Amino acid sequence: MDKLKIIGGNPLQGEITVSGAKNAALPILCAVILTDEPVILRNVPDLNDVRTTIKVLEQLGVSVEWLAPEVVKLQANHITSYEAPYELVKTMRASILVLGPLLARFGSAKVSLPGGCAIGQRPVDQHIKGLETLSADIRVEHGFVVAKAERLKGASIRTDMVTVGGTEQFLMSAALAEGTTILENAAREPEVVDLAELLIAMGAKISGHGTDRIVIEGVDRLHGADYTVVADRIEAGTFLCAVGATGGDITLRHVAPHTMGATLDKLTEAGLDIEIGEDWIRAKMAKRPKAVSIKTHEHPGFPTDMQAQMMALSTLAEGTSLIVENIFENRYMHVPELIRLGADITLDGHTAVVNGVAQLQGAKVMATDLRASASLVIAALAAQGETIIDRIYHLDRGYANIEEKLKAVGANIERIKS
Repeated sequence: MDKLKIIGGNPLQGEITVSGAKNAALPILCAVILTDEPVILRNVPDLNDVRTTIKVLEQLGVSVEWLAPEVVKLQANHITSYEAPYELVKTMRASILVLGPLLARFGSAKVSLPGGCAIGQRPVDQHIKGLETLSADIRVEHGFVVAKAERLKGASIRTDMVTVGGTEQFLMSAALAEGTTILENAAREPEVVDLAELLIAMGAKISGHGTDRIVIEGVDRLHGADYTVVADRIEAGTFLCAVGATGGDITLRHVAPHTMGATLDKLTEAGLDIEIGEDWIRAKMAKRPKAVSIKTHEHPGFPTDMQAQMMALSTLAEGTSLIVENIFENRYMHVPELIRLGADITLDGHTAVVNGVAQLQGAKVMATDLRASASLVIAALAAQGETIIDRIYHLDRGYANIEEKLKAVGANIERIKS
């Protein structure tokens, strides 16, 4: 099992090219099932989760050809199976997103109940209820969601909560449904918008994406497309937290600043000097960060996927930060590991009280989930001495070549092969 060895204390200087967004690429990959024509996707990040999704698609019969690094051509013109097996789905929750496209195009799907990070309950009941509203017949048996439909029929869907995955599921399903579907209480995340834009490029009729009310007029068929995945706002935010913790001056290239409003606001409040262009961000930090308080919320609020990284920055801030996690009930597993590095953090239910310290100390720590891994990297980069981060397979699910990108801007970081 690979580990990261980091010797902290180096300010970050230089440029980093940000990869495509994992959370956009995964549903976009699943959407290729909706057409028998070729779909070319660009800016696809080289991540474990992406590779797993592609294995799921290949299992179904989708042909996959890498035309260049981060450019993949997929075609679902010879689907041979409607089943996504447990062996592939168990590692990644997003695999459930093949359910709707299979059902919409072929009228049949059998998908294992998913796995993923152990950060809290993320049940698929909303997916099932929404698809049933679209006239699907669904059973859960022997660990599988088994679905059938003659043809999905448009309807009004209002989920009990804002669900990103559910909104993406219904967008894809309704694109080929008969009639009009209205999604109320829809997720507004940039990754949802990116999926909608791909579907529109494939011939779907969608309006209102980016708001909490999306209207989809079903069409008889979708065609191929050539589409570029949006930049990863979470990866970009992670690197900005890193320069905030270590000091320095970095420029991020191929980013989408318009997707990062809440994160950029809080980092500016913490003392980063940030300049923004159309597809770049420059961040400078020459002083100790200031304490800021955050509450995670659905977009356009502060993203839960940036909570752990912001906490790592807050451990070194001047003053006390209050961090409230409103999305997932088990997303503070990084706290004991940050404390091992010398952080002063107290938990009270969904609230973390972070008293900033002047210096963190290197130690052996263990990653518990994807974003927790990133928080430990940030803290280790700023800590005095050597830190060894174990179980970094979590990190590889969401960050492409992170150690190489950080090494290029001055970090003392290397991967240790077990």
